[in-house]
Amino acid sequence: MDDILALIAIVEAQERDLVLAHFTLDDAWELGSSLVRIGREREHPITIDITRGAQQVFHAALDGTSANNDTWIGRKSRTVRQLGTSSYLAGLRAKANGSTFEDVPWVDPLRYSGHGGGFPVSVRGVGVVGTLTVSGLPQADDHALAVEALEALRKRG
Repeated sequence: MDDILALIAIVEAQERDLVLAHFTLDDAWELGSSLVRIGREREHPITIDITRGAQQVFHAALDGTSANNDTWIGRKSRTVRQLGTSSYLAGLRAKANGSTFEDVPWVDPLRYSGHGGGFPVSVRGVGVVGTLTVSGLPQADDHALAVEALEALRKRG
């Protein structure tokens, strides 16, 4: 249980820290393109999806993925939009409470997922403005890849 609580604290800190100064369509392109580049370099079979508001502004699928990854993208990104937190954090919090996210009474497991890979895109002074979602790796790795890319984008300003 201590491991889960420590991991929750780490993910909560990531969400507090990964706040951008702005998030334009060019930023979305840069973020998505960097993930495609990383995925190719590391030979990751991933699908990447980025939204700003209700608009899908980037979507790419690399070798080794399928339409199933798009289904996971939809479930994870809906969770982020519904809760304003990462899909990984949603799953970890449920686990810390002795359950799974998909067992929460209001959750339709065909529409939502508490698996890692969906991350809120937040702008300073505004809040959550979109989603970044990665699918194709184990959930902690999907989450870590999203965090890595957002950290790089934030550092570039």
